[in-house]
Amino acid sequence: MEWSVPAPLPPPPPPSRRSAPRAQGVDPTKIQLPCARCKAILNVPHGLARFRCPQCDVDLAVDLSKLRNFLASAGAVPGFVPLPPPPPPPPQMPPVPLPHMPFLPMMPHVPAPMPPPVELPEEINEVAVDVEREEDEGGTAGETFMDYRPPKLSLGLPHPDPVVETSSLSAVQPPEPTYDLAIMDELDETKVLSCLQIETIVYACQRHLYHLPAGARAGFFIGDGAGVGKGRTIAGLIWENWKKGRHKALWISIGSDLKYDARRDLDDVGAKYVEVHALNKLTYSKIDSKAIGITDGVIFVTYSSLIASSEKGRSRLQQLIEWCGSEFDGLLVFDECHKAKNLIPEAGSQPTRTGKAVLEIQEMLPEARVVYCSATGASEPRNLGYMVRLGLWGGGTSFQNFQKFLGALEKGGVGALELVAMDMKARGMYVCRTLSYKGAAFAAVEAPLEERMMNMYRKAAEFWAELRVELLTAIEYYAEDKGNSAQIWRLYWASHQRFFRHMCMSAKVPAVVRLVKEALAEEKCVVIGLQSTGEARTEEAVSKYGVEMEDFVSGPRELLLKLVDDNYPLPPKPDCFQTGEEKVAEVQRKRHYGPDVSFKGRARKLAKMEDISDDGSDEYSLQSDHESTESEEEFNMCQICNTEEKTMLLHCTGCAAHVHPGCLIPPWTGMITDDWSCYSCKEKVESYFKERDAYITELSKRYNTAVERKSDILQIIRSLDLPNNPLDDIIDQLGGPDNVAEITGRRGMLIRASDGKGVVYQARNKKEVALDMINIHEKQQFMDGEKFVAIISEAGSAGVSLHADRRAKNQRRRVHITLELPWSADRAIQQFGRTHRSNQNSAPEYRLLFTNLGGEKRFASIVARRLESLGALTQGDRRAGPSLSAFNYDSTYGKKALTMMYRGILEQDGLPVLPLGCSEDQASLQGFITKAKAALVSVGIIRDAIMIFDLFTSILDIVIQNARSEGQLDSGIVDIKAKSVKMKESPKSANAILEERQKDGAGSSDCGFYESRREWMGRRHYMLAFEGSTEGMYRVIRPAVGEALREMPLVELKSKYRKVSSVDKIGNGWQEEYDASSKQCMHGPKCKLGSYCTVGRRLQEINILGGLILPVWGIVEKALAKQVRQIHKRIRVARLETDDNQRIVGLMIPNAAVESVLEGLQWIQDIDD
Repeated sequence: MEWSVPAPLPPPPPPSRRSAPRAQGVDPTKIQLPCARCKAILNVPHGLARFRCPQCDVDLAVDLSKLRNFLASAGAVPGFVPLPPPPPPPPQMPPVPLPHMPFLPMMPHVPAPMPPPVELPEEINEVAVDVEREEDEGGTAGETFMDYRPPKLSLGLPHPDPVVETSSLSAVQPPEPTYDLAIMDELDETKVLSCLQIETIVYACQRHLYHLPAGARAGFFIGDGAGVGKGRTIAGLIWENWKKGRHKALWISIGSDLKYDARRDLDDVGAKYVEVHALNKLTYSKIDSKAIGITDGVIFVTYSSLIASSEKGRSRLQQLIEWCGSEFDGLLVFDECHKAKNLIPEAGSQPTRTGKAVLEIQEMLPEARVVYCSATGASEPRNLGYMVRLGLWGGGTSFQNFQKFLGALEKGGVGALELVAMDMKARGMYVCRTLSYKGAAFAAVEAPLEERMMNMYRKAAEFWAELRVELLTAIEYYAEDKGNSAQIWRLYWASHQRFFRHMCMSAKVPAVVRLVKEALAEEKCVVIGLQSTGEARTEEAVSKYGVEMEDFVSGPRELLLKLVDDNYPLPPKPDCFQTGEEKVAEVQRKRHYGPDVSFKGRARKLAKMEDISDDGSDEYSLQSDHESTESEEEFNMCQICNTEEKTMLLHCTGCAAHVHPGCLIPPWTGMITDDWSCYSCKEKVESYFKERDAYITELSKRYNTAVERKSDILQIIRSLDLPNNPLDDIIDQLGGPDNVAEITGRRGMLIRASDGKGVVYQARNKKEVALDMINIHEKQQFMDGEKFVAIISEAGSAGVSLHADRRAKNQRRRVHITLELPWSADRAIQQFGRTHRSNQNSAPEYRLLFTNLGGEKRFASIVARRLESLGALTQGDRRAGPSLSAFNYDSTYGKKALTMMYRGILEQDGLPVLPLGCSEDQASLQGFITKAKAALVSVGIIRDAIMIFDLFTSILDIVIQNARSEGQLDSGIVDIKAKSVKMKESPKSANAILEERQKDGAGSSDCGFYESRREWMGRRHYMLAFEGSTEGMYRVIRPAVGEALREMPLVELKSKYRKVSSVDKIGNGWQEEYDASSKQCMHGPKCKLGSYCTVGRRLQEINILGGLILPVWGIVEKALAKQVRQIHKRIRVARLETDDNQRIVGLMIPNAAVESVLEGLQWIQDIDD
C-alpha cells in the first residue's frame, strides 16, 4: 500500500507593517529600537536584554541573535540612529519605516490607551539595572530537612525509623496539647504506637473539640508521607473515640483490599472487638435493619462505592447518612483523600462525582469528626477544595469562599501554599512528617536499545506518519461531516501518545529481566513498578481471537487496529433498492399513499376505514358529517376527450389524471389496477431509476474502495513487528505466575500453555482464592518469601506495604525498579512509598530505568540526583521531595516553552536559543528547522526525538530563567543568612582571587578587572570577571554585593565595560564604591524610593512578618500591590536562623510597605490592648 504525501503548505504571508507612531523622548545616546507591538521608537541602554515599553506597557526582550542584522540594516534607513552618539535629534522624530524588529514580545497583547507625550526620562544607570536583576534572582538553598521529634509531647516510644520534617514547618510550633487520651494507659502497656502517632491522635482529638464559625465541627489533616504509619494512627483514633462512647465510624479509602489492612491495624492497637464491615458486600437495605443488623463498628467504604447506586435509584451515600443519623459525631475518615482532589477542576473541566460526594457527605453530617489523610493531598492549592472542615475560607476568615482563597494562593505561588501548611500546623490542624530516605540508594540505569527494538521504533514512526497522511486524504475524500474530523484527530494523537509510551516500556523489558536476575543472584528481592497493565487491549484481543492464541497480545498493535477500525472515515453505505417493475410500483404507491405505506399497508388502511358505527349500520368513516360523497365518486371527466362518464375511468397514481382506456395512444387494453400509471409518468419513473442505479453503482464502488483501503491498512498493521504487552512478557520471562506476584487491577492474564505452544487466557484467581482477594494473596506470598519478584501497578498497589518489614518472613533487601517512571509528582510519591515504610529491616534500592527515547535519560537522571541529594520525600517545602516542580514539564513554564518551540520550528517566531549542533549561519539553522518539522510529523527516529527534546529543555531553562529575573518565578521559600555570620576562613580580596586563577592557568585573556564605559553621577562602576560555567559566560564580582548570581555573556560584558590592566589602574574607585554601598543604593541620592531602595546596598534591613499570616492575608496583599519593584509585589516566604539558633519563618515585607502593613494591623493591636 502506498500513500502520496501532500505538498507542504505555502508559508504564511508576512505581517503588514504599520508606520511607527511618533517616538516619545528619543535619546540619541542609546540604541533606538522599535517596540514589537506599538512600533514606537524606544531608547535602549547598551546591553539591556529586557525592559518595558512605556507607551503600550508590554514586556520586551532583545533578541541578540537578530540585533546585529537589525543594526546593519538600520543604517540604510533615513533618520535612524544605529549606535551612539550623533547630535541630539529634534524634539519630535517623524515616523520611519523599520526593518524586522529584534524584539520578542514577552506577554500576550493587552490593548492600552495611548498616553500623552512624556518628558525626557532621567538617565538610567544600567549597572544598577543589572544589580537589581541579579538580586531579584536571589535566595540561597538552605538546609531542607530537620530531624523530627514531637516538640510538646513526651508520650510513647520513639518512632522505629528516622523521621524528618521540612525546615519551614519545623520553624513553627504547634499549640499546647490539652487533650487527655482515654487509651493512654493501655498504650503505655502495649507500646504499639510511637510518639509521632500518639501526637497525631492528641492533636486530632483536640481539634475535634472546636466548631467553625459556620457551625460545623472542625477537621484535622494528616499529611504524613507514605509509610509513616497513617493506617495505625487512624485505628488509634477509632479506638479513642470508641472509648469515649462513639461506636460508629466511617473509613473511606481507595481500594476494597485495604479493608484487611484496616482490620489488622485495629487489632494491633487493641480494638479487636470493633467490627469492620465492607459496604460493597452489603445490600442497599438499611444497614441497621434486621436484614443486615449492623448497629455499630466501622463501615469501610471505597470512593467508587460512595458514588454507587442501585437499579432502583437508592444510593450508597444515602444509605450511609441514614445509618449515621443527623446527630452523628463519630469519625469520618477520608483515607488517601487525594482521590477527591478534582472537586474544583481547571477551567473547561467538570468536577468529578467523587469530589462532589465527599463534599456532600460532609455537609450532611455537620457534627462528624472529619480526618483528611494523604501524603499528596495538598500538592496543589486547587486540591484543597474538598477540605471544607479546615476553616481556611468562609465565615470568620480573610477569604469569603474557596475561589477567593484559591486566587490568593495562586497569586502567591509556592511560597503561599507553604505558608498555609505552616499556618495549619500552628493552629493545631495539620501534621506532615516523612520517613528519611537515609540508607536508600538511587540510581538511573540506562536500558540499551536492541537492534530489533530500534527497527521496530523506526518502522512504527514511519507508519504513523503515513497513517496521518492517509487519514488526511480519507477525511477529504470520504468524510461527509468534515466537522467530525476534530474528534478523529483527538483520538489519533491520544492513541499516538499511548502507542509510543508502550514502545518505551517494551524497550526496557530485556534490561528489567537482567536486573531482576542480578538482584536475585545477590539474595535480594525485586518490586517492579508500572502505571498501566494493558488489560483493555488484552480483553479486546480475547473477545476477537478467543482465549487461545499463538503469542502474547501486542498492546501497540491492538491499539492501532482499534484506532483504524473504529475511526477510519468511510463514505455512507448505499441502500439496497428493488429492481425492475417492483421499483416503479413502489414509487407509485409512495406518491399516492405517502412514503411509508406499502401495498399491503394500503389494504390494512382500507380495512380500518370500513368500520361498524355505534348503531350497527355500515358506513365509511371518511364520509362528511353533513352529506354523502357518493355522486362525486361515480362521475369523473376524461382529461383527453373532456366527457363526463359514470363508467370507471383509468386513474393515474402519478399525475392523478382520469382518462378513457380508448383515448390513450396506443389504447390501454390491460386490466385496470389501483396503481396504474399513464405512459408519460411511467417513462419519467423509469428514467429516474436508471439514473439512480448509475449513482448507486458509483456510490457502491466508492464505498467498496474505501473499505478495501481500510482493510489494506489493517493488514499492514497486523504485519508490523511490534512488541508484546510488557507485563505479560516480563512475567513469562521470569518463570510465569508461579514465580512472580502480580499486584495489579486486572482480572485476567495470558500465560504460556503447558505444552509451550501458544498462550491461554485465564482468570488471575484460582479456585481457592476469590478475585477480590487475589492481590492480598499475592502480596502475602511475596512477604512470606514464597515469591521474590512482585509487579505492582498504580491501580492495584495503592496503600500496599511491600517493604522489608521486621515482622515479615521475607527480610531480603528490596530492589525497586521503575519500568514506567511517573511524570506526576503525586504518583511518584505513592509508588516509591510501597517499598520504603516504617519498621523496615533495610532501606530499598531504587533503579530508575530509562532509554534514550524522548529524553527519558535526562529526566530519570534528574530524579535520581534529586532524591539522592535530599534523602527524603514530602511536600510543603517544594525542595523537600519529588514534587519535581523544577523538572516538571507539565507546568506553566513547560507549556510556554513548548509553545515557543513549536512557533520557532514553524517559523512563526524566532527560536530563543540556538539548537544544539547548529552554528549561527542561516543555512545551518534552516537545516535544523527542516529536520525538526519532519520529525514532529513523523515522531522521528530516535536521534530526531532527542534533538527536539534537547531544544525543548533548553527553551524551558530560558523561560524559567526569565521568570526568575522578572521576579515571577514560583521559587517558594527564600533562605536569608543570619544576622551574625562566623567566617570559616579569612576572606580573599578580588585581586587575590584573580591571581589564584591566573596561577592555575584557568583564566582566559578576557578575565580581569573592568570599568564601566560610561559614568553615572560623575563616577564609574567596577567589577571583576572570570570564566563561568559555560563557554562565553562570565562570573561577575562587584565591590558592593560580591559575586552575582547571574553570569554575564561576553558580548554584553564588552559592550558595557572595558578591561583595565590591573587593580592599580582602578585607583580608589573600587574602595569608594564599596564604602558608599553601606548606606546608599546604586541609584544615588536622588533615587525615587529613597532609603527604601535596597539595590546594590551592602547592608540591608529585612522585615519579616511572622505568626499566623492567613487572618491578615488581605492586608499584606493590598500593601504589596502598591510596590514599584515587581519582586516586591509577590508574596514571598522567607526563612532565617539567628546566631542563637532561633528559626524565623514569615512573609518578607519590603521597607516601603512596612508602614502600610502596620496601619492595616492596627486593629489587632487595639484588640490586644
